Amino acid sequence: MVDEGQVLSIAHTIQLAVAPVFLLAGIGSMLGVLTNRLARVIDKARKLEEQTPAPADPAMPDIAYEAQLRVLARRARYLQVAIGSCVSCALLVALVVVTLFISAVLDLNAFAVVAFLFIAAMLAFITGLLFFMREIHLGLIHLRIGPRPRV
Repeated sequence: MVDEGQVLSIAHTIQLAVAPVFLLAGIGSMLGVLTNRLARVIDKARKLEEQTPAPADPAMPDIAYEAQLRVLARRARYLQVAIGSCVSCALLVALVVVTLFISAVLDLNAFAVVAFLFIAAMLAFITGLLFFMREIHLGLIHLRIGPRPRV
């Protein structure tokens, strides 16, 4: 026979788990944005590599070309860190939900564990957002609009 207290405990745990599940949906959207930006950076680098002719003198590489590739590589690294941080955040939020259910089923007080996991998740998310902001800044300061100057 099922104890009414257990049913209420699980129902309460489900209510507590709803907010982290919505947070997971938001993190998933953020990951979509980040991966799309990474794909665009990679596509831009590949296009740049295809369009740039080999220098007449291999000892003197095209400085502008290499500078653009370095910027794209930095942007890709920032996005990689942002994606890793957001994935870590999602894993930590999932652990919050699992911990809530385990503590309800085993009738444990896991307040400190849940609080620690949630704080760690928010720190990971903040890290991801900061690296995302840095990547956007880097892309904007190197943005060139208009025709290329003729050499």
